[in-house]
Amino acid sequence: MATTDRSDVRDMEAQAEQFRETFALLKNEMAKKIVGYGDAIDRILIALLCNGHVLLEGVPGLGKTIMVKTLARALHTDFSRIQFTPDLMPADILGTTVALEDEAGGRTFKFQPGPLFSLVVLADEINRATPKTQAALLEAMQETAITVGGKTYLLEEPFIVLGTQNPIEMEGTYPLPEAQLDRFFFKLHLDFLDEDSLTAIVDRTTADAQVQVQPVAGAVEIHRMRAQVRNVAVAEHVKRYAVRIVVASHPDKDAAPEAVRRYVRYGASPRGIQALILAGKARALTEGRLHVSCADIRHVAPPALRHRILRNFEGEAGEISTDTILEEILQATPEMDGKK
Repeated sequence: MATTDRSDVRDMEAQAEQFRETFALLKNEMAKKIVGYGDAIDRILIALLCNGHVLLEGVPGLGKTIMVKTLARALHTDFSRIQFTPDLMPADILGTTVALEDEAGGRTFKFQPGPLFSLVVLADEINRATPKTQAALLEAMQETAITVGGKTYLLEEPFIVLGTQNPIEMEGTYPLPEAQLDRFFFKLHLDFLDEDSLTAIVDRTTADAQVQVQPVAGAVEIHRMRAQVRNVAVAEHVKRYAVRIVVASHPDKDAAPEAVRRYVRYGASPRGIQALILAGKARALTEGRLHVSCADIRHVAPPALRHRILRNFEGEAGEISTDTILEEILQATPEMDGKK
């Protein structure tokens, strides 16, 4: 029995090492094109392997579109870019049923898939579309399926939506409702790059040599890696730690720190706990471990929770960021036995 147990552990360790190697290959391929956003690449890949979607927030020109295209190339899969505008209709992204006339003069109806029928979808400036179109995207994100004309069509997996929005230009936008924000696994902030990164971008984009991104993983590998993430062990005290963090984000709870009581209207949903645990599992594997630590939970807390905390009027008027609030939550929340 002991021999079998040791054999199982060796198999799990070998699988974890394969996971780490594939993750590193994907990251390295994306880094050929993307400069200065190593943490963002890590988190996009973690979201992909947790069957989640990502909201990218940053000013124009930071390479958000290139980042998503490069992910699709590294995965050797198809890619769709949808430019969200106020006149975009649900049928423009979902597809529509059209009438076709055959040689005998009869008519048949055929469904023409829209751009959502891709494995990697870039929803560019997602907050510029009307709520009706945003709701159509919501079903695809949540159910991995769409409904047109009363018929449901399943989307091929692994399916990931990467939405972008500009935090500065808000005129003519339709801010995403909380229910849809909650569907995004991570929200990432892309800040302006430093001098060295900008210099590297100039060197890569103004010379004759073109960097080629090679496919290093496909759908089969992603499905296998997703299954591995689900099988990572989580100790009870780590689960409780993740729960305490989310509970502390609610201003009416005893564990809420002062910043939450003062600036927050509503805290993170149960999806926040799920995101913390799943992302913690994926990060543990990328670090070569078969168990989740409290440090993993702390590491993934900002991208997993920043869009799930709703500020009140005082918080918005004072421009108190949810990241600042989360810092106080993490400082105030004990890992176990009252120890931080």
